[in-house]
Amino acid sequence: MAETPKPEELFQNIDHSLPDEPWEEIPPDLSEGRFCYPTKKKNLEYLDLPTTTKDEWSPADEEWPIPDNWKEIIHEGFKDRLEKYRSLKIFMDVCVRCGACADKCHFFIGTGDPKNMPVLRAELLRSVYRNDFTTAGKILKKINGGRPLTKQVLKEWFSYFYQCTECRRCSVYCPYGIDTAEVTMMGRELLSLLGLNINWVLEPVANCFRTGNHLGIQPHAFKDMVDFFCDDIEEITGVRINPSFNRKGAEILFIVPSGDVFADPGTYTFMGYLLLFEHLGLDYTLSTYASEGGNFGLFTSSEVMKRLNAKMYAEARRLGVKWILGGECGHMWRVINQYMDTMNGPADFGEVPKSPITGTVFENAASTRMVHITEFTADLLRNNKLKLDPSRNDKHVVTFHDSCNPSRAMGLLDEPRYVLNSVCNHFYEMPENTIREQTFCCGSGSGLNTEEIMELRLLGGLPRANAVKHVHDKFGVNMLSCICAIDRAAFPPLMDYWVPDVGVTGIHELVGNALVMDGEIERTMDLRFEPLNEETEEDADE
Repeated sequence: MAETPKPEELFQNIDHSLPDEPWEEIPPDLSEGRFCYPTKKKNLEYLDLPTTTKDEWSPADEEWPIPDNWKEIIHEGFKDRLEKYRSLKIFMDVCVRCGACADKCHFFIGTGDPKNMPVLRAELLRSVYRNDFTTAGKILKKINGGRPLTKQVLKEWFSYFYQCTECRRCSVYCPYGIDTAEVTMMGRELLSLLGLNINWVLEPVANCFRTGNHLGIQPHAFKDMVDFFCDDIEEITGVRINPSFNRKGAEILFIVPSGDVFADPGTYTFMGYLLLFEHLGLDYTLSTYASEGGNFGLFTSSEVMKRLNAKMYAEARRLGVKWILGGECGHMWRVINQYMDTMNGPADFGEVPKSPITGTVFENAASTRMVHITEFTADLLRNNKLKLDPSRNDKHVVTFHDSCNPSRAMGLLDEPRYVLNSVCNHFYEMPENTIREQTFCCGSGSGLNTEEIMELRLLGGLPRANAVKHVHDKFGVNMLSCICAIDRAAFPPLMDYWVPDVGVTGIHELVGNALVMDGEIERTMDLRFEPLNEETEEDADE
């Protein structure tokens, strides 16, 4: 792994000046630290996906292990998707290359690389489309913006479609509504036809097929981890929680991203879920088989996405629950809200979700049978169903990051803020053009949260870090909250690098801190086993 330069050096190296050569003639930078590691062949074989001709290879190699008829495979795959997806055909035809999206991409802002402009990233695919699939392109070739598919073009696809986090910020500003994330998804699908995938995406996908979650956690290990959380909760609060697993007949199936079971700070968010449900006396169960809400198929292909999404609904039917409650995850909710109905739905089990505590019917989930945890909690708060002590979070000066998928893909904008303002006394927004629909990405979404490209991740996350730094300097913000497991994993190194005094939390960790439980002991520690109220140096002197 390449050594990461210091922040001031990395910042000074960003260059937005135009290159001297035409973009078509500049080869992609596939030096160490600038590419994601390709997936292991065993993962492709397990998923019955096309494989490369060699087990071990590197994108830095001159020759890639692809079949001799690779052009034919790509051409037929492209043709098939143009016929199958009307949106792809529209996105290939309607762009006028106005550049309105250019400075909206966090990777272009952070790297200065013109091919990270959404318009030019899409042009990598669009130029081949013009050359091979339009009459004008076949006749006029380069004059019409077409170019033949070559191995260098293939390498460009691999380099730049894996420098796109599919966050869709560019689509907010496009006057034609072009969704460059959809173009990226199609580009990755075409690469997948040759076995050209990255390991940080395909290994979680393979694990999900084998064990039900991205991390490969076995059922007994999943249960053990939850039991450990219950032990910690009992030590902190004096309240013993005993959640059920795989229980048939429960009213609600609760599904989380596996990162909340395995990795800090997501684990504290999971503890907050458990406290909330105990506080309510909720009739719910966890599944050790559908133990993952996230869907890395979104970063692989439509077919893989469909197969992964199906497991949650198969388990809900098996257990006979009425509806599904989903945890703080990003891409789980994009799949559910944008693709569920045409892939696996409408759901054919249970009932339209109805809160057993407030009686609220979530009509927006009538088709999917699935409610986001912040919708559920916001409704509880609106109906005064929670006993809270927000002062328990007073050491935190909080801001909120609108995770790209729940915000832009789901419209979940006000509910998280309503919850935060109910459980925290010190909450401040980042600048208006960096939040809500215009939110900046964490820089590590769509499967890019991998260590070998840390410098690229830090550059891609710079715009978000800059907005956090603004509220840190102006208001003393020391905690960044979010509702996405990838964000909770990606932000700690990003904050440590650019804004080192800011921590990262999920919203329901703060809910768990604030909840006043029946029969609890005097609370002196938060869910991280840290003092609820940290003394300042002035307090200690007094």
